[in-house]
Amino acid sequence: MLAETLVTFGAGIAFGLALAAPPGPMNAIIAQESVVRGRLAGFRAGLGAMAADFVFFLLAVAGMVTVVANRPTLRAVMVTVGGVLMLYFAVGAVQSADQTLTGGELDATARSFSKTFVLALTNPYQILFWLTVGIGLLEPGRIDVLGYTPYVGDALTGVLIVETGSPVLLAGLFAGIVLWITAFPTVLVAGRERVDTLAPAVAVLSAIVLAAFGVLFLSDGLRSLL
Repeated sequence: MLAETLVTFGAGIAFGLALAAPPGPMNAIIAQESVVRGRLAGFRAGLGAMAADFVFFLLAVAGMVTVVANRPTLRAVMVTVGGVLMLYFAVGAVQSADQTLTGGELDATARSFSKTFVLALTNPYQILFWLTVGIGLLEPGRIDVLGYTPYVGDALTGVLIVETGSPVLLAGLFAGIVLWITAFPTVLVAGRERVDTLAPAVAVLSAIVLAAFGVLFLSDGLRSLL
Protein backbone atom coordinates (compact mmCIF):
# COMPACT_ATOMS: atom_id res chain seq x y z
CA MET A 1 0.00 0.00 0.00
CA LEU A 2 2.79 2.41 0.91
CA ALA A 3 4.68 1.51 -2.25
CA GLU A 4 1.59 2.17 -4.38
CA THR A 5 1.08 5.53 -2.65
CA LEU A 6 4.70 6.52 -3.32
CA VAL A 7 4.38 5.47 -6.96
CA THR A 8 1.20 7.54 -7.32
CA PHE A 9 2.88 10.55 -5.71
CA GLY A 10 5.88 10.13 -8.02
CA ALA A 11 3.58 9.93 -11.03
CA GLY A 12 1.94 13.16 -9.88
CA ILE A 13 5.33 14.86 -9.71
CA ALA A 14 6.09 13.62 -13.23
CA PHE A 15 2.79 15.06 -14.48
CA GLY A 16 3.52 18.36 -12.72
CA LEU A 17 6.97 18.61 -14.29
CA ALA A 18 5.50 17.70 -17.68
CA LEU A 19 3.02 20.54 -17.31
CA ALA A 20 5.51 23.14 -16.04
CA ALA A 21 8.83 22.38 -17.73
CA PRO A 22 8.27 22.56 -21.52
CA PRO A 23 9.50 25.77 -23.21
CA GLY A 24 6.74 28.29 -23.73
CA PRO A 25 5.42 31.72 -22.70
CA MET A 26 5.27 30.93 -18.97
CA ASN A 27 8.89 29.80 -18.76
CA ALA A 28 9.92 32.73 -20.95
CA ILE A 29 8.53 35.12 -18.34
CA ILE A 30 10.01 33.12 -15.45
CA ALA A 31 13.43 33.24 -17.13
CA GLN A 32 13.19 36.97 -17.82
CA GLU A 33 12.07 37.82 -14.28
CA SER A 34 14.77 35.57 -12.79
CA VAL A 35 17.75 37.10 -14.59
CA VAL A 36 16.47 40.69 -14.46
CA ARG A 37 14.97 40.90 -10.97
CA GLY A 38 16.28 37.86 -9.13
CA ARG A 39 15.29 34.38 -8.01
CA LEU A 40 12.34 35.54 -5.89
CA ALA A 41 10.79 37.35 -8.83
CA GLY A 42 11.24 34.24 -10.98
CA PHE A 43 9.66 32.05 -8.29
CA ARG A 44 6.71 34.40 -7.92
CA ALA A 45 6.23 34.40 -11.68
CA GLY A 46 6.07 30.61 -11.56
CA LEU A 47 3.72 30.84 -8.58
CA GLY A 48 1.35 32.97 -10.65
CA ALA A 49 1.23 30.30 -13.37
CA MET A 50 0.68 27.60 -10.72
CA ALA A 51 -2.15 29.64 -9.17
CA ALA A 52 -3.86 29.63 -12.56
CA ASP A 53 -3.45 25.84 -12.70
CA PHE A 54 -5.09 25.62 -9.28
CA VAL A 55 -8.00 27.72 -10.58
CA PHE A 56 -8.34 25.35 -13.55
CA PHE A 57 -8.19 22.42 -11.11
CA LEU A 58 -11.07 23.85 -9.06
CA LEU A 59 -13.07 24.54 -12.23
CA ALA A 60 -12.41 21.00 -13.42
CA VAL A 61 -13.65 19.61 -10.10
CA ALA A 62 -16.79 21.75 -10.44
CA GLY A 63 -17.27 20.62 -14.04
CA MET A 64 -16.87 24.14 -15.39
CA VAL A 65 -13.82 23.43 -17.57
CA THR A 66 -16.01 21.51 -20.00
CA VAL A 67 -18.00 24.72 -20.56
CA VAL A 68 -15.01 26.14 -22.42
CA ALA A 69 -14.75 23.00 -24.53
CA ASN A 70 -18.41 23.27 -25.51
CA ARG A 71 -18.28 27.00 -26.33
CA PRO A 72 -15.84 27.59 -29.22
CA THR A 73 -16.53 31.35 -29.24
CA LEU A 74 -15.59 31.67 -25.57
CA ARG A 75 -12.38 29.71 -26.17
CA ALA A 76 -11.57 31.88 -29.20
CA VAL A 77 -12.02 35.07 -27.15
CA MET A 78 -9.73 33.72 -24.41
CA VAL A 79 -7.08 32.72 -26.96
CA THR A 80 -7.26 36.15 -28.62
CA VAL A 81 -6.88 37.95 -25.29
CA GLY A 82 -3.96 35.67 -24.46
CA GLY A 83 -2.28 36.56 -27.75
CA VAL A 84 -2.63 40.29 -27.10
CA LEU A 85 -1.24 39.90 -23.58
CA MET A 86 1.77 37.94 -24.85
CA LEU A 87 2.58 40.65 -27.40
CA TYR A 88 2.27 43.27 -24.66
CA PHE A 89 4.61 41.35 -22.36
CA ALA A 90 7.02 40.83 -25.29
CA VAL A 91 7.35 44.61 -25.57
CA GLY A 92 7.98 44.78 -21.83
CA ALA A 93 10.68 42.14 -22.12
CA VAL A 94 12.50 44.18 -24.77
CA GLN A 95 12.25 47.30 -22.62
CA SER A 96 13.81 45.41 -19.68
CA ALA A 97 16.77 44.19 -21.76
CA ASP A 98 19.02 46.95 -20.44
CA GLN A 99 18.29 46.07 -16.80
CA THR A 100 20.48 43.73 -14.77
CA LEU A 101 20.00 41.60 -11.70
CA THR A 102 22.28 43.81 -9.65
CA GLY A 103 20.69 47.01 -10.87
CA GLY A 104 17.12 45.94 -11.60
CA GLU A 105 13.93 46.46 -9.67
CA LEU A 106 14.14 43.80 -6.97
CA ASP A 107 10.91 45.07 -5.38
CA ALA A 108 8.82 44.36 -8.48
CA THR A 109 8.03 40.75 -7.61
CA ALA A 110 4.31 41.41 -7.15
CA ARG A 111 4.05 42.23 -10.84
CA SER A 112 5.74 38.91 -11.64
CA PHE A 113 2.88 37.00 -10.00
CA SER A 114 0.03 38.97 -11.56
CA LYS A 115 1.65 38.92 -15.00
CA THR A 116 1.85 35.13 -15.27
CA PHE A 117 -1.42 34.56 -13.41
CA VAL A 118 -3.45 36.63 -15.87
CA LEU A 119 -1.57 35.24 -18.86
CA ALA A 120 -1.90 31.62 -17.74
CA LEU A 121 -5.67 31.97 -17.40
CA THR A 122 -5.81 32.60 -21.16
CA ASN A 123 -3.08 30.12 -22.14
CA PRO A 124 -4.65 27.55 -24.51
CA TYR A 125 -2.02 24.95 -23.58
CA GLN A 126 -2.96 25.01 -19.91
CA ILE A 127 -6.66 25.05 -20.76
CA LEU A 128 -6.14 22.08 -23.09
CA PHE A 129 -4.20 20.18 -20.41
CA TRP A 130 -7.05 20.49 -17.91
CA LEU A 131 -9.64 19.65 -20.57
CA THR A 132 -7.86 16.39 -21.36
CA VAL A 133 -5.16 15.04 -19.05
CA GLY A 134 -6.37 17.01 -16.04
CA ILE A 135 -9.89 15.63 -16.20
CA GLY A 136 -8.46 12.12 -16.64
CA LEU A 137 -6.37 12.56 -13.50
CA LEU A 138 -9.45 13.64 -11.52
CA GLU A 139 -11.56 10.65 -12.46
CA PRO A 140 -11.23 7.81 -9.91
CA GLY A 141 -9.53 4.75 -11.30
CA ARG A 142 -6.32 2.76 -11.52
CA ILE A 143 -3.75 2.74 -14.32
CA ASP A 144 -1.52 -0.29 -14.70
CA VAL A 145 1.37 1.62 -16.29
CA LEU A 146 3.59 -1.32 -17.20
CA GLY A 147 0.76 -3.70 -17.98
CA TYR A 148 0.50 -2.25 -21.49
CA THR A 149 4.18 -2.78 -22.30
CA PRO A 150 4.51 -4.66 -25.62
CA TYR A 151 5.47 -8.35 -25.40
CA VAL A 152 6.20 -8.34 -21.65
CA GLY A 153 3.06 -6.61 -20.38
CA ASP A 154 1.64 -9.78 -18.85
CA ALA A 155 4.76 -10.30 -16.75
CA LEU A 156 4.73 -6.70 -15.53
CA THR A 157 1.03 -6.48 -14.69
CA GLY A 158 0.50 -5.03 -11.22
CA VAL A 159 4.10 -3.85 -10.80
CA LEU A 160 3.42 -0.12 -11.33
CA ILE A 161 -0.08 1.01 -10.38
CA VAL A 162 -1.13 4.68 -10.38
CA GLU A 163 -4.39 5.71 -8.75
CA THR A 164 -6.19 8.48 -10.64
CA GLY A 165 -8.58 10.70 -8.73
CA SER A 166 -6.35 10.25 -5.69
CA PRO A 167 -5.43 13.25 -3.51
CA VAL A 168 -1.90 11.81 -3.45
CA LEU A 169 -1.66 12.07 -7.25
CA LEU A 170 -2.93 15.66 -7.25
CA ALA A 171 -0.58 16.59 -4.40
CA GLY A 172 2.29 15.15 -6.41
CA LEU A 173 1.24 17.14 -9.48
CA PHE A 174 1.41 20.47 -7.67
CA ALA A 175 4.59 19.35 -5.89
CA GLY A 176 6.14 18.81 -9.31
CA ILE A 177 5.16 22.32 -10.37
CA VAL A 178 6.64 23.79 -7.16
CA LEU A 179 9.82 21.80 -7.77
CA TRP A 180 10.15 23.32 -11.25
CA ILE A 181 9.38 26.94 -10.35
CA THR A 182 11.90 26.69 -7.50
CA ALA A 183 14.68 24.93 -9.39
CA PHE A 184 14.40 26.82 -12.70
CA PRO A 185 15.00 30.34 -11.29
CA THR A 186 17.69 28.98 -8.94
CA VAL A 187 19.63 27.48 -11.84
CA LEU A 188 19.31 30.68 -13.86
CA VAL A 189 20.78 32.88 -11.14
CA ALA A 190 23.27 30.33 -9.77
CA GLY A 191 26.15 31.93 -11.68
CA ARG A 192 25.51 35.36 -10.22
CA GLU A 193 28.71 36.84 -11.63
CA ARG A 194 27.51 35.99 -15.16
CA VAL A 195 23.88 37.01 -14.75
CA ASP A 196 24.38 40.67 -15.60
CA THR A 197 25.87 39.62 -18.94
CA LEU A 198 23.13 37.05 -19.47
CA ALA A 199 20.17 39.29 -18.62
CA PRO A 200 19.85 41.22 -21.92
CA ALA A 201 20.12 38.05 -23.99
CA VAL A 202 17.47 36.25 -21.90
CA ALA A 203 15.19 39.29 -22.06
CA VAL A 204 15.43 39.44 -25.85
CA LEU A 205 14.95 35.67 -26.17
CA SER A 206 11.93 35.89 -23.87
CA ALA A 207 10.51 38.67 -26.03
CA ILE A 208 10.93 36.54 -29.16
CA VAL A 209 9.21 33.54 -27.54
CA LEU A 210 6.34 35.67 -26.22
CA ALA A 211 5.91 37.47 -29.54
CA ALA A 212 5.87 34.20 -31.47
CA PHE A 213 3.25 32.64 -29.19
CA GLY A 214 1.34 35.94 -29.17
CA VAL A 215 1.08 36.02 -32.95
CA LEU A 216 0.16 32.32 -33.02
CA PHE A 217 -2.60 32.64 -30.41
CA LEU A 218 -3.90 35.94 -31.80
CA SER A 219 -4.19 34.57 -35.33
CA ASP A 220 -5.81 31.37 -34.03
CA GLY A 221 -8.33 33.30 -31.93
CA LEU A 222 -9.21 35.79 -34.68
CA ARG A 223 -9.55 32.98 -37.23
CA SER A 224 -12.01 31.21 -34.94
CA LEU A 225 -13.99 34.38 -34.24
CA LEU A 226 -14.18 35.41 -37.90
